[in-house]
Amino acid sequence: MKTKKFKQKRKAWYRGLKHILKIRYKKSQFIYLGEKPTNNAIILSNHVGTDAPLTLEIYADFPIRFWGTNEMNSGLKKMYKYQADVYYHLKKGWNLHLSRLFCLLASPLTNIFYKGLNLISTYQDTRFRKTLDESLVAIKDNGENIVIFPEDSTDGYCDELKAFYAGFVLLAEKCMKNGIDVSIYATYFKKKEHQYIFDAPAKYSELKAQFGDRAAIAEHLCMRSNIIGKMEFEKTKDKKRKR
Repeated sequence: MKTKKFKQKRKAWYRGLKHILKIRYKKSQFIYLGEKPTNNAIILSNHVGTDAPLTLEIYADFPIRFWGTNEMNSGLKKMYKYQADVYYHLKKGWNLHLSRLFCLLASPLTNIFYKGLNLISTYQDTRFRKTLDESLVAIKDNGENIVIFPEDSTDGYCDELKAFYAGFVLLAEKCMKNGIDVSIYATYFKKKEHQYIFDAPAKYSELKAQFGDRAAIAEHLCMRSNIIGKMEFEKTKDKKRKR
């Protein structure tokens, strides 16, 4: 019996847009060192620019919601400023004038894309409570997995992850207070190899018992991401890439 192909809960026009994006973002091999995500988990990943999030969005066959900086989810004007001055200039190292010129075209298209993505906005102030509340609903009521890119990208996106911000631990704590001991996955996207590697999941309660505080948990999971990112796996030979 043929199984029904999984589809993210997205609007029809957005699913059509994702088909076009497959031209740029090729299908990758998903490798699981333990259980595959199903529902109600936190997934931590390196960013690799747009490659990791879009590979997940287009090809993951389990429900996901992304965390993303609020500037990318607050209208075209704020998005343009963030993309031009922060994302392309500071994080990707583009010339400032070139990034501003490029974003005159890129930001309107990105704005349309983000409207369909149903992003959960993140903040660096007290509004972060909204992020946690919305994420709890996504996990507890909707059975979604929250995807977070916690790497410190102050100096751009690096192959060797320097550190993880610990905001995801606050979400795990909130879930625990609401009766959910979430599984947390450290992952690593290898762009050149077209491989997305998922470490075996760890329950938040186990991580807390072993490492104690938030910073130690974040440090451990960052280390795990780097470790699995250095693992070598045989590439699938078929054109469609087995998952």
